[in-house]
Amino acid sequence: MIKKVAILANGGDVAGLNPVIRAIMRTAQTNGIECYGFIDGYKGLLENNFIRLDGNRLADGILPKGGSIIGSSTNTIVFNYKVTNPDGTVEYKDLSDLCVENVKKDEFDCVFTLGGDSTQKSARDLYIKGINTIGVPKTIDNDVACTDITFGYNTAVSVAAEALDRLHTTAETHHRIMCLEVMGRYAGWIALESAIAGGADAALIPEIPYDINKVAESINKRIARGKQFSVVVVSEGAAPKDGEASTFTSDVDSKSGISVKFAGAGDKVSKELQKLTGLESRCTTLGYMQRGGTPTAYDRVLSTKYGAKAMELAMEGKFGVLTVIKDGKLDYVSLEDVVGNNKKLGEVQGGTEDSNVRLVTMDHELVKTARDIGICLGD
Repeated sequence: MIKKVAILANGGDVAGLNPVIRAIMRTAQTNGIECYGFIDGYKGLLENNFIRLDGNRLADGILPKGGSIIGSSTNTIVFNYKVTNPDGTVEYKDLSDLCVENVKKDEFDCVFTLGGDSTQKSARDLYIKGINTIGVPKTIDNDVACTDITFGYNTAVSVAAEALDRLHTTAETHHRIMCLEVMGRYAGWIALESAIAGGADAALIPEIPYDINKVAESINKRIARGKQFSVVVVSEGAAPKDGEASTFTSDVDSKSGISVKFAGAGDKVSKELQKLTGLESRCTTLGYMQRGGTPTAYDRVLSTKYGAKAMELAMEGKFGVLTVIKDGKLDYVSLEDVVGNNKKLGEVQGGTEDSNVRLVTMDHELVKTARDIGICLGD
């Protein structure tokens, strides 16, 4: 019998977090279940820092609100947590038992984990250690395994498509190539779908190593037809054939989270295309604009469906699972399936060989559509 549940949001913010929180809370209220939220994700779970959500004015009017009213943590791995000792030395400790102890002491019957592949890996690991977890797939990258779509993705694509609409006018007016760098890490979903929605002439994604000469050739063909401008979408993880993606190592310690960051792919492509085509070229990096702000109507509905389904699963006693959408229908899968080959407890670095992230496949309808309408994919 479920009496008391808690929610945590982990990883980067996306539009749709608050609608998920609202849906879980409202479904809990309807069934006489208390609902709480851990502050700042797994950090809040570790510190046992939480608030009650049902009946709290903080949770009023949050359906159209971006971000997360309970915050979110990034690079917080409770199985390998960075601790600074009084003498200044640093060590890494497995503090997951403290999380288990907190949940049991607080008598939470289930913890809902809102996040991407790394978040759900930790959810699986905590489930093994005795916490009833249910995951909800969150990321603008749309790369969580076993589901057709994640909440937050549609809003990110909509922002990118609007940016392309605006870049088109500048490109055409000044006879330029305008490149737009979008997020996505190892997955090209945002780049591909926004390119189709925004009428881009080329889209470079991580799954297809690009030949810059092929891209330049497609632009030169446009020039020959009298079109003295082009718009190119570049996913941050795109890489040239026989080359590497544009990355840097962040200040985050590699032992405590994802340390490899992407930056510069758009600038690189822009400069090379200017040399190869003779057209002036500029790059706009959309960055965190894709994450923030009001969720689209689509994401509000999707998030609400996910949150309500997650609470239903808790009431049915189905734990250690992820809510998913398969063929347009709500369903759930085991977190074991989501984790894939990355089975070792505590290892959460995303995008590794063992990570089970969902990537664009060459037989996907978006790829076929892009090719049909003449978008150059760099191959």
